[in-house]
Amino acid sequence: MTITSAIVLYSVLWFLGLLVALPIGVRTQGESNDVVPGTPASAPVNPRIAKKMIWVTGIAAVLWAVIFSVIQWGGITIEDLDFFNRM
Repeated sequence: MTITSAIVLYSVLWFLGLLVALPIGVRTQGESNDVVPGTPASAPVNPRIAKKMIWVTGIAAVLWAVIFSVIQWGGITIEDLDFFNRM
């Protein structure tokens, strides 16, 4: 695995994790009955983005390390994933 593909793999894992984590635990202004004038009631009150980004960074690093080691080790190859005996 080249350095470029390792960076791309980590970036994809990080952004996918962030998109999954962003809606977790978010309360809207409408739910908390504290709508700021000029904003929609569906706007988040306190999204805690920095905390979520830290969690996503750690989880993505662990997942990246596992996937990277499997690719480098060669434990799973294309032949192992060929369920239809095409190769």
